[in-house]
Amino acid sequence: MTQPIEQSSFITPAAPRQMRLQGLLRRLLTTLGPSLLGALVAFLIGAVLIQLAGSDPLVAYPAMVRGAFGGSRQLTETILKATPMLLVALGLTVAFKARVWNIGAEGQYFMGALAGSLIALTFPTLPAIILIPAMLLAGIIGGALWGLLPALLRTKRGMSEIISTLMLNYVAILIVEYVSRAPLRDPNGFLPETAQFVDAARLSGLFGSRIHIGVLIALVLVPLVQMLIWRTPIGFRLRAIGSRASVARFAGINVEAGIIFVLLFSGALAGLAGIMEVSHLHSRLKSAISGGYGFSGILVALLGRLHPVGVLFAAIFFSALSIGANTMHTLTGLPATLADAIQALVVLFVLGVDAYFRLRRSP
Repeated sequence: MTQPIEQSSFITPAAPRQMRLQGLLRRLLTTLGPSLLGALVAFLIGAVLIQLAGSDPLVAYPAMVRGAFGGSRQLTETILKATPMLLVALGLTVAFKARVWNIGAEGQYFMGALAGSLIALTFPTLPAIILIPAMLLAGIIGGALWGLLPALLRTKRGMSEIISTLMLNYVAILIVEYVSRAPLRDPNGFLPETAQFVDAARLSGLFGSRIHIGVLIALVLVPLVQMLIWRTPIGFRLRAIGSRASVARFAGINVEAGIIFVLLFSGALAGLAGIMEVSHLHSRLKSAISGGYGFSGILVALLGRLHPVGVLFAAIFFSALSIGANTMHTLTGLPATLADAIQALVVLFVLGVDAYFRLRRSP
């Protein structure tokens, strides 16, 4: 009499791998599907705007892509522009995870640039191996201290960090404008800017390229921030605060310390971005040192869904739109500001579609 053959005997060793792969693909589709759909809708609407502006989207969009990724020079420019946005957005990701809404990264960027510039201008005779780290450290401290002000106002006086960080942006910008025009102004120049940094104070390119050490620092911070959020007790406490502060406080978590930490941390990374950009690109302190990176970083963090890897791709995407818009403008005559409209559409639809699917999945 033959024995019945169990159904499990037909499962080959490859079956579990196949099931895991299918599960991974399903999770990727669930995670990235809404964002990709929202981006597609945004680009379709952008194509309509391009058509209304008198150009062909099939010409404009390829020109934008070539302008951002069409060669080593274009790719380098895209990476360099993405770096400060990535640094700012990584810091804001940690703050937003705790539901602390830091809108002051722009001001923290400026104060970090000011603090690092003071080191560069005060100690120009130091060797680069000492001067560069000292400048970067000063930038971190300057941005962190500017983030500490709204943290203390929130924890000691109950003031909303949204209002205080937003207002402090303008204070920081005006401080940098003042010191560039008066106490730190280059006596041999005619413009409201400081003297040029010595070569030892400039972030030089690596391996014969324009990619500087700041790019590597930003890339290293991506997995480190990921570990901070998901693999450390600090990250657990911050996520608990972000989930519900009252419950976290009842569980013994120091909510005020968490608020101070995330504003210090996000301010530090914004300040680091500021001094990096000044050292590498401008080589002197002046009022026009930011391309709105503090505000763009907010959009990058949200578009990356507060995930460090997503933030990395969002920063590259925003940078590519900005860099590619110049090529699109040159080849098609379209206004470069059209890229800002497309960026806004992408953020609006990606977040909107994602929120729609989240509501549908919720019970």
